[in-house]
Amino acid sequence: MEQTYEGYPRKEIKWFPTIDLDKCTQCGTCVKFCHQEVYESIDGKTVIARPYSCVVGCTGCQSQCPEEAISFPSMRDLRDMLRALRAKYGPPKR
Repeated sequence: MEQTYEGYPRKEIKWFPTIDLDKCTQCGTCVKFCHQEVYESIDGKTVIARPYSCVVGCTGCQSQCPEEAISFPSMRDLRDMLRALRAKYGPPKR
C-alpha cells in the first residue's frame, strides 16, 4: 500500500533529512533517536535508509545531532510542496 500524507502520495513530498558527511562523526545519535527508522548504520556509516518514513514536518533529529550535520528543507519549501500538491490533487483528504 502506498504511503500518503493527508491523502497525497508521500513519495511526492521531498521531506527528509540530509546528512553533511563532512560534519558527521558517525556517532549514531540520529539512528538511536529516530523512531521511524529513517537512519541506519551500514558498515559504520550513517545513511538515510528510509527517507519517506520521515514524518512530514518533523526535524527532531536535527537538534539531537551534536555536529549539526543534519538538515531539512525549509518550512517555506514544505509549504510550497504542499501547495503544489493541492493544485495537482485538490484539497487534502483526511
